[in-house]
Amino acid sequence: MNNVDEVRRRVREFVAERVIPVEPELDRGDAPTLARLRDAGRAEGLYALPLPVEYGGGGLSLSDYLSAGDDRSVAELEGASDHGPDVLNSACLLTVRMLCRHAHPDVRAELVPGLVSGRSRSCYAMTEPGAAGSDPATLRTVAVPAGDGDWILTGRKWFISGAGAADWAIVLARTSPDGPTRSAFTLFLVPSGDGGFRVERELDVLGGGGQFELMLPTVRVPATGVLGEVGQGLSLAGERIGLGRTLRALRWTGQAQRAVELLAARVSGRRLGSGVLADQQLMQALVFEAELAVRSARSLTARAASAVASGERSTVEVAMAKLAAARALGLAVDSAIQAYGAEGLGAHTGLPRLLRWARAARIMDGSDELLVSGTGRRLLRDYREGAAAAPATDWAR
Repeated sequence: MNNVDEVRRRVREFVAERVIPVEPELDRGDAPTLARLRDAGRAEGLYALPLPVEYGGGGLSLSDYLSAGDDRSVAELEGASDHGPDVLNSACLLTVRMLCRHAHPDVRAELVPGLVSGRSRSCYAMTEPGAAGSDPATLRTVAVPAGDGDWILTGRKWFISGAGAADWAIVLARTSPDGPTRSAFTLFLVPSGDGGFRVERELDVLGGGGQFELMLPTVRVPATGVLGEVGQGLSLAGERIGLGRTLRALRWTGQAQRAVELLAARVSGRRLGSGVLADQQLMQALVFEAELAVRSARSLTARAASAVASGERSTVEVAMAKLAAARALGLAVDSAIQAYGAEGLGAHTGLPRLLRWARAARIMDGSDELLVSGTGRRLLRDYREGAAAAPATDWAR
């Protein structure tokens, strides 16, 4: 057993034995519970695993974090609970990578250590009320030069994950109202509180929370608060979303696997007459279809993860992985609830909260329709280009 295999085993045990049992407390934002779990993760050497070692992280390579080999990846195992990445502080991986690559050196030195240690928290603010998430041209948060190198930001953002506890945000704003779409936006680092963004309210999401609406009432941001270069906002956002969707897919696959295990345990242990539910062919079919969906999603996410970790072109792979994982999660959770019967509707099973995530998964980080349409166009283009470059086979004439 190599070191990564041992890490996987310990992460799986930690999430199953320590995180999942206290999900209701974490849902309520119980700070002492979170702090206790983070201390336990540090003590076990599982804290901040994929973050840079020079800032105090575990130094696990992106490939080792995302890839599974013959097993489930560290990212999937952490994601068996949606609180797992936050507890073990890998949830800030996307932001840390963006800062390390694109932030001003002084800002990077100021912000990254706090994220890695867990002393500070951030959020990513892109979506806006009344704007189609798939159409950047509809975004209305603006940033205008102040004349001294600073920028003035004004606008609103909503459905921003984790903003309620964030110390600062990465905000996408329009910096060239009349310019081409691709170069009309810039990313800014904006603090919270006085002189920064204000949390307007927490949004109800299928009966849960965790998403917030933000106000930016004339926020001044220094030149060093620009992430990357002016006009690079959409390019950097695209760079982030490839890894972001892959992480989502891995974590949703982990939650789908959890649902399948609950399903199997229920049908194996529930008495029905002289036997158990597992003796019934319909129950066997539920388990088979859920397992098929999860294994298929895991295969696709592994392919996407490998491409993303190696820096290869991965648009199609990532889109398919995200879609497959969201669908697998929905099917597995729905099947588990069906097998539990009325009891599956109770919060104590953990299934209703998984169902909430499963439904949201079809919208978060790109709706199903957006990904299916965009990926279908790309596939057809690739097939057309391939057909033009090679003789047609008998079945493609």
